[in-house]
Amino acid sequence: MTTADSILAEITGMLVEIVGDEFLLSDEVTMQTTFNEDLALESIEFVALAESLHERYGAGVDLMGFLAEKDMDAILAMSVGELVTHIGRVAHAGAAAATSTSTSTSTASNTAG
Repeated sequence: MTTADSILAEITGMLVEIVGDEFLLSDEVTMQTTFNEDLALESIEFVALAESLHERYGAGVDLMGFLAEKDMDAILAMSVGELVTHIGRVAHAGAAAATSTSTSTSTASNTAG
C-alpha cells in the first residue's frame, strides 16, 4: 500500500466515523471524491475532520489553515485527493525534518564523545 493509499484509507475511516456508515460506505471514497458535491459535508463535519486529522497527524496538518489558502470555489470543489496530497507533503516534510534533526543530534553526540 502506498503512502497515498494509506492516507486515503485513514481519511476514509475518519469520514465514515464522522458522517456515519449508514450514509457513507468506505468503498465510496476515492481520490476524486469531492467533499461538497459527493459527500455533502457540513461545516461541523469539516471541524470534526480537522480535529481527527490533528489527532492523527499532529499540528502540521492544519485543515483550516489549508482551507484558508483557497477561495470559496476551490473549497467547494476540493477533492479528497487534494487533502491526501497535502497530508503526504506535510508528513514527508515532517519526516525529513525529524531525520535531519536526529542526524545532527547524533553527529553532535559523536563529536562530543
